[in-house]
Amino acid sequence: MLTYKVSVKTSSQCFAGTINSIYLTLVGTERSSDRTLLDESFFDHLKEVRTGLVCQDITVKEELGDILLVKLERESYFCNDQWNCSCITVKTPFGKSFEFPCYHWIPENKEVVLRTGKAVLPQDEIDFCKGYRCVELDSRRNDFRWREWHTGFPMSIDASFSELPQDAQFEIDKNLSIKTKVINAIENRILGKLCNNFQCWEDLEDFKKTYFLFQKTDRDFVMEDWKTDKMFGYQFLNGCNPVMIKKCEEIPGNFPVTHVMVKGFLERGLTLEDELKAGNIYIADYEILKDVPANATDPKTPQYLAAPICLLYKNTFNHIVPIAIQLSQTPGKDSPIFLPNDDQYDWMLAKMWVKSSDFNVHQIVTHFLRTHLITEVFAIAMYRKLSSVHPVYKLLIPHVRYTIAINTLAREELICTGGIFDEACGIDVTGIKQLVQKAMGRLTYESLWFPDEIKARGMDNQEDVPNYYYRDDGLKVWDAVKRFVSNVVEIYYKNDENVKEDTEIQAFVLDVSCNGMKNCDHDFPKSLESREQLVQYLTVIIFTASAQHAAVNFGQFHWYAWIPNSPSTMRKPPPKTKGDVDMKYIMESLPDRWRSCWILGIVWVLTQFQKNELFLGMYPEDYFTEVDVKDALKTFREKLGEVTKFINIRNEELKLPYVYLSPDKIPNSVAI
Repeated sequence: MLTYKVSVKTSSQCFAGTINSIYLTLVGTERSSDRTLLDESFFDHLKEVRTGLVCQDITVKEELGDILLVKLERESYFCNDQWNCSCITVKTPFGKSFEFPCYHWIPENKEVVLRTGKAVLPQDEIDFCKGYRCVELDSRRNDFRWREWHTGFPMSIDASFSELPQDAQFEIDKNLSIKTKVINAIENRILGKLCNNFQCWEDLEDFKKTYFLFQKTDRDFVMEDWKTDKMFGYQFLNGCNPVMIKKCEEIPGNFPVTHVMVKGFLERGLTLEDELKAGNIYIADYEILKDVPANATDPKTPQYLAAPICLLYKNTFNHIVPIAIQLSQTPGKDSPIFLPNDDQYDWMLAKMWVKSSDFNVHQIVTHFLRTHLITEVFAIAMYRKLSSVHPVYKLLIPHVRYTIAINTLAREELICTGGIFDEACGIDVTGIKQLVQKAMGRLTYESLWFPDEIKARGMDNQEDVPNYYYRDDGLKVWDAVKRFVSNVVEIYYKNDENVKEDTEIQAFVLDVSCNGMKNCDHDFPKSLESREQLVQYLTVIIFTASAQHAAVNFGQFHWYAWIPNSPSTMRKPPPKTKGDVDMKYIMESLPDRWRSCWILGIVWVLTQFQKNELFLGMYPEDYFTEVDVKDALKTFREKLGEVTKFINIRNEELKLPYVYLSPDKIPNSVAI
């Protein structure tokens, strides 16, 4: 008789309820073991340790050969019994050891086949395992089905939150709704104290009463300096939405700014035309909001949207400052161009309108569409088309963790009829649909390439545009991710032909293009022809899911908690004349107390790191077992450490530290 020692590693969320029967079969190159029922001591130990190793011996009459597969079956007789298996290690009587990564929930009354940790391309698969590979993908395609949530949107998963495939769900302790968290935050920190303090906004000081009920952060400078043109301009570079600003080479025809208007703000003694040629003029144009309807869900409180254009100037101190603002896309007597030397309240309100428009574009386009929804497309296609033994599946799985779940929750609680956006923002579901449809018409695959997107806006020259830390740090992280991806790709793909022959990777890319992103006017790649193209594609996925999301998500409380800095909605229409605005008019324009509370609650929740957050480079789940890949992971972590150190040293010299793209603050995936 021969004894094979089986060690089962369980996760911290190893089970819920009562597990009755688990059967295990070892499949070797020579033969298979009998289907073995794990004994009662296994379950007792499992419940006792919850996480760690649980061992059992499997006895066979004849040698099995090298172990190719482990089959698990879980029989269940009670509701809500679940088991999350991390990995299984099998030691043979002859000293060999085989690892079988799992890292997912074991469903009841269904056979789960685990492959060894060694990644295998489909063209290199042995005949014996090809059938199992196909069965796995057939099963996944049934679980991860495409659905068009709204016309023109990226495709999403065809499931409600309660119906999600188990491997796409949150862990047990994370299953708390976003709306519940927001309501708890509001109730715990605001409502009781707020109602006792005042009933309505009297002046800007009243906003402090809510601001300080959350926390006094190291970014109180937003509250202190938000009125200044310098702070206003700085946020186009390093705020929540650092992707709107671009170099202006020619004043748009619908924005009739003249030299006479702005000559008093040009510090180099040049004409406006000369400043344009010198590269000192920038622009932020919110044309995408034109004709998008404002939030109309509350008949008692009219709300308004604008599509402003803001002209910016790099002054002699290398600060970006506004020099002209038009609050519509149609010039004329009802759409004056506001200037820094206008009445202080005219200028203040004009800047508020720009920031309010920026808030809504940021939330729906920059944040929701270009990180959340796009990452979900990649995640669904990955589950549908890549076997768990494929190296790209192993590479991507940490970077799509919880993305499908958080997006499904957002569709049911945030961006839906009666959701938080309806409650608090200047754009409701009707407007969101139109805005996303417009943005999809402009979205390109190349715009997801971080260096190219920066260059396309004319913002790539560090001497030309200093202090653009979003660009500087992003390029460092992009380079680190790309090097890591390249190292992994080169381990498995020896040449371009290997990429072309990989039927699963080609099917994955085609699924993204023809299904997930079928509503995008500009095609995503339908095939990949080289290792270089594959590296670029995978770098886009990982960077978007990690760094890009971190850059546009985790600064929200810092920049949006002081409501006047970035109003989520406006309750009066944009002024059509100059000289009619006073502080009373401004207070009546800003979000009321209830909407402000909602915004404070949501940005507080969205910017909290999760319990046991996994940051970029942290891969505790060993999907890869090969030494070469582990070496690549080590090199990746070392490079990220260098980037983190560089950013920390630089930030020590800055009054306004930029931390959102420091690798130690970039979660691996879109999970909040």
